[in-house]
Amino acid sequence: MKITLTAKLKLRHTPEQKAALDAVTLAYRDALNFASEVAHRENKLSQAAKLQKLVYEDLREKFGLPSQMACNAPRQVAASYKVQWTKFRQNQAAREKGYTKRRYKGLDNPCKFVSRTLTYNFGRDYSWKKDGQVSVQTLDGRQVMAYDGYQKHLEYIAGGCEVGAAKLYYQKSKKQYYLVVSLEVEVADPQPSDHKRVVGVDVGQRCHAVVSDAQGNSFFQSGKQARQKKDHYSRLRKNLQRKGTRSATRRLTEISGRERRFIADWNHKLSLRILRRFPNALIGLEDLTNIRDRTEGRSNANASRKSRKNKRRRSQWSFAELQTFLAYKAPLNGSMAVKVDANYTSQSCTQCGHTSKANRPGAGLIFICENCGYEVHSDLLGSRNITMRTLVSRQDWEATGCLSTTPDVSDAEAKTARLTRYAGLRWSPDTNPRL
Repeated sequence: MKITLTAKLKLRHTPEQKAALDAVTLAYRDALNFASEVAHRENKLSQAAKLQKLVYEDLREKFGLPSQMACNAPRQVAASYKVQWTKFRQNQAAREKGYTKRRYKGLDNPCKFVSRTLTYNFGRDYSWKKDGQVSVQTLDGRQVMAYDGYQKHLEYIAGGCEVGAAKLYYQKSKKQYYLVVSLEVEVADPQPSDHKRVVGVDVGQRCHAVVSDAQGNSFFQSGKQARQKKDHYSRLRKNLQRKGTRSATRRLTEISGRERRFIADWNHKLSLRILRRFPNALIGLEDLTNIRDRTEGRSNANASRKSRKNKRRRSQWSFAELQTFLAYKAPLNGSMAVKVDANYTSQSCTQCGHTSKANRPGAGLIFICENCGYEVHSDLLGSRNITMRTLVSRQDWEATGCLSTTPDVSDAEAKTARLTRYAGLRWSPDTNPRL
């Protein structure tokens, strides 16, 4: 089993080497914009092979790019236009359904590339050297320079792990180049007997994560601190945008990305905290695909200030990032993450099985079963339901030898059968004497 990691390496370049990197990154950026204009002129072309035939010779002659970079540039441009076409079709569908009246304007002008970032292919544009050095391609040939990075990533590289493509990017504030490398690390194939503990993780906004296992242990991570930080950045951006001066624009540029980095760091630390608190576990995560489309509703010009604030918070909910961090870090820490159905996890009573929206009065923090009167924290209830569904997945894995199988019926029918099976699960001292 292979896990893909991303290693960020700081290049120790001399002034002469930095000048060579400046030249190749600026030439690559100009090549991207040139290819983008050609693609836009050719009816917003999004096919990489056709675009490469149109611009390859020009990229080699006008910008002096090596052959591999002259192939990478049209591929990157074509991928950007493919994204724009996808957004255009989504906008068309939304307009037909009456969700919006705005026309998508992303294809009106050629895609513009500003960042000084280029793609390297391992073995063609960059390669490892002895004593912690790397050789990278420039317009004037190869440049060999030392690099620093996270110690575990350096150990993986020194151990000869499989290496993929890399991106060279420039951080303007530090006047420093970094090489972002894709690494594939080999880990042992998981087996059901490897994970003695079954854990369920319920993600939310009041509590960013509530974790429980089959032994009754639980862990709560409040989202109050992160929410306050997000509100601070939102107020700051709003005030600067309202001001609109040149200094306010410079300030907006300075703080751009700061909130995103804060949340990424928050989710990194939270995922590690969960994995260390519940080691060697099979971790169940909710399948929240398209959750916003199902719950948020559409924009309302007459919405109150409070409802607008709540919608902004929902749109900034970073549950997918947290689940991604848990999924890729789990095998590296002796655990494994699987996804289970999220339907009714916060509405189903774990004592009697009664399922109803009325079990959560006002969608509040307390779950009160209207059938048996069982009362518990709603997020803890959701975590326990996820734990039991994960336990069912492990039992199926032990019985069949496969973590998931292709159903003989349609996906909707298979999901209905799973939910029917989940309805019989119970969490009570009678069924689990250790609680």
